[in-house]
This record gives sequence, structure tokens and C-alpha cells, in this order.
Amino acid sequence: MKNYTFLLLLVLLASCSSRRQTHGDVQDALQTDSAMTCPEVKYATGFIVRDSAGIHLLTVGKKDRFALVRSSTTVVPEGYTKVVVPIRSVILMTALQLSNFTILDAHDVIKGITGTKNLFDKDIMQRVKDGSIVKIGMEGNVDTELVLAANPDVIFISPSKRGGYDAISETGITLVPHLGYKELDPLGQAEWVKFVGMFIGKEDMANKVFSGIEKRYNELKAKIIESKDIQRPTVTSGEMHYGNWHAVGGKNYLAQIFRDAGADYVIQDNETGGENLEFEQMYALAANADYWRILNSYPGDFNYEALQASEPRNALFKAFKEHKVIYCNMKQTPYYEISPVKPDVLLKDFVAIFHPEFVEDDYQPTFYQLLQ
Repeated sequence: MKNYTFLLLLVLLASCSSRRQTHGDVQDALQTDSAMTCPEVKYATGFIVRDSAGIHLLTVGKKDRFALVRSSTTVVPEGYTKVVVPIRSVILMTALQLSNFTILDAHDVIKGITGTKNLFDKDIMQRVKDGSIVKIGMEGNVDTELVLAANPDVIFISPSKRGGYDAISETGITLVPHLGYKELDPLGQAEWVKFVGMFIGKEDMANKVFSGIEKRYNELKAKIIESKDIQRPTVTSGEMHYGNWHAVGGKNYLAQIFRDAGADYVIQDNETGGENLEFEQMYALAANADYWRILNSYPGDFNYEALQASEPRNALFKAFKEHKVIYCNMKQTPYYEISPVKPDVLLKDFVAIFHPEFVEDDYQPTFYQLLQ
């Protein structure tokens, strides 16, 4: 029995932290992981975490399970992938993931990203320029040689229809799904900062950051709810691309922000991701909407002439005629790289438009403002 235990320890010491362990008792972790702080998850639905003898037992989605430990010799429960934290290096697949690292001041941990399109962060751009962060290709077409050269402890993936993770999964590097993009609650999406905090050893900082976001969001939301006499405008979203109008569903996080900001989204169904509609279908839903929200990457200054030129029938909408288009240009604003952890700021931008009496007179929007 002593020989067996000795051999097992040798294997554990030699193994990569990403290997799945199937033997032992979590009680062995009491001494090494007792200092880890288990966060409370209040809004996010994509991950669950519980503490067991000092180990963070993390379930992501429906099937992925990870045991976050302080020591590579810690034995974890069967069915869990061991990850020694804090991780030293990571590859990110989306700007949403990047937002978590930016707000936690953790760019040093990032060793690879998929690209720099619509990226504004000067620090990240400099790191790409000097080679400390490499561009590994796009999701679905990743250069595995660059991935291996970056030598990450884990890769945060963003499972989607494109997939493309078969090749990198064969490298033996631990793939950790980051499902923040699926959250329907704006605060749920922002709460993934706690998820990242557990991996990089910044649990306390992540909790404090999120508490501030939550407080600011809910305080402004409460002002709207408590004002019984406000008039709730209607709002639509999106525009025509390649013959279709992608309309987010009525339970999408964006629709929720509209509601929290004191407006009603024109689509009230239970769809989450939304669907592609023909122009006539969208016009029937949104022709008389008071406001129209648009997010795109326009080369130059977007205006009503450009909106009409892209689709002449756009001029038929009430919001177009009354110049109540709410706009954000991703070529001029760091939208996706930071907005996932700024739902309180998004909310305030919309409140400033729908109900300006609830924000200070000199408020300067960060992401959205009325199109000039």
C-alpha cells in the first residue's frame, strides 16, 4: 500500500494541472486550500461554485466540472478536472472575457487572444505589439502551434455554433467554458468577473468590484421602479444586414436593460437569442417605436443619411423621422471589451435618454447617445 501511495504522488507531481483526477479524498486539501474564498453567485446562471474542504468545486453549464486547488498534490473528487490556482497564463477567445481581466487589472495573465478588431485598450495593444500577447487566429480557425507556444495554463473558450475546439483540445491544455454571453440578466453577465477572479487569485477584488456594479445598477433601477408616473417609451433594436434583421428576444439581457431603464422593448416573446426577421416582419413590430437602438462598426461618423443609405426603408420608422435613434459605434467606443462589466453604465446611458430627469444635468454618456 505504501508503494502504491508513493507512485500515486509521483504521478500527481508530474502531471499537468489540467489532468483529470479520479482517486482520493478531498480532505487532503484542508491544509493547502483553506485560504480560498468561495464567492456567492446571485445572478449568473451559467456557473455554480461550492466549497468542499477548501477546494472550489465549480460546475460550468450542465457538464463541465473543475476543482480549483492551491497545490498540484491536492487530490480532487472523481469527475472533476483539477486546476491549480492562481493560474499564471491564459488564452482568451472573446472580448467579453477580456473585460473581466481588464476590470481586475490582470492583463499580465493574458498570453493569447483571437484578434484585435475593434480593440481600444492601449495596454493590450502594446502587449500584442511587443509579443507578450500573441494573436492565435479566429475562433474555429485557431493556430495550435501559436497556442502551444503561448503555453497557457487554461484557455477560456466560448462554445458556439462555430466551435472549432477539437484541435486545441488535443493539446492537453485545460479548456474552460466562459458562458457569460448566455446570461439573460445584465448583472448575471457582469457576475462572471467572480468566475475569473477564482482562477487568477483575485476573489476578494472581484467580489468588491461586482458589489459596486450591483449597487449602482440596482439603485438607479429602483428610482425608475418607484416613479409610478413616468411614461414608458417603446424601443426597438438592430438593423438590416445581408437581407435580414437580427432581432434579440424579449428575455435577452439588452431587453432587460431597456425595461430597467424605464422603456418597453417591442418584442415581448420568451426567445433569448432572438432570430433573423425580414424587413417587413420587423417593420410590423417596430414601425411606431419611440426609440431605435443601433450598434455597429461604421467607418466614419454615422448619421441619418448613412442609415437611410444602408436601407432606404429605414426612413419609414417613427424613430427615424423624429430623430430618436440611439447609437454606439464600435469603431469609436470600446463596447464589447468593457461593457460586459459595465451594465450600470449601460443602464445610465439609456436612462439619460429615456428619462433624463433621473441623471445629473452634465452627464456624459459612455456608450450610447442620440444620433446627431
